[in-house]
Amino acid sequence: MLKVKTSGKWEEALKTSISIRNFPRFIVDEPKSLGGTDEGPNPVEYVLAALSSCTSVMIGLISKEKNFSYQGVDFENDATLDLQGLMGVEGVSPHFQSVNFDVAIRTHEHDSRIEELKEEVEKRCPVYNLLKDAGVRIESNWYKK
Repeated sequence: MLKVKTSGKWEEALKTSISIRNFPRFIVDEPKSLGGTDEGPNPVEYVLAALSSCTSVMIGLISKEKNFSYQGVDFENDATLDLQGLMGVEGVSPHFQSVNFDVAIRTHEHDSRIEELKEEVEKRCPVYNLLKDAGVRIESNWYKK
């Protein structure tokens, strides 16, 4: 089992500083339109970033297992959430309603190998599965760049 740990400190308004291991503290905040100071990404933006970075890690690990060669990967993603859920409206989920996730992989591998890699990554990526298991509709599009 792997144990992960973070700590946080409320700074002001909707701004929190976060510490992870020995890295510099970073700010999590909300845009001014939601009452924040806009001094850092908000929590759900970090979740989307975590989806890209976790997928990247899994591509690296699984590529070694499957002898899949690639030269680079670019990610683009966006998500929708219903702010009514954040504001406490009954029956409206506060988490993402949907996520669009594009993975552009620079490779000379055949499309069937890209699909095989995609399936294995999506089966094993912790962040992808956290979203999927929460019932978030994920539209992923993997393509050769």
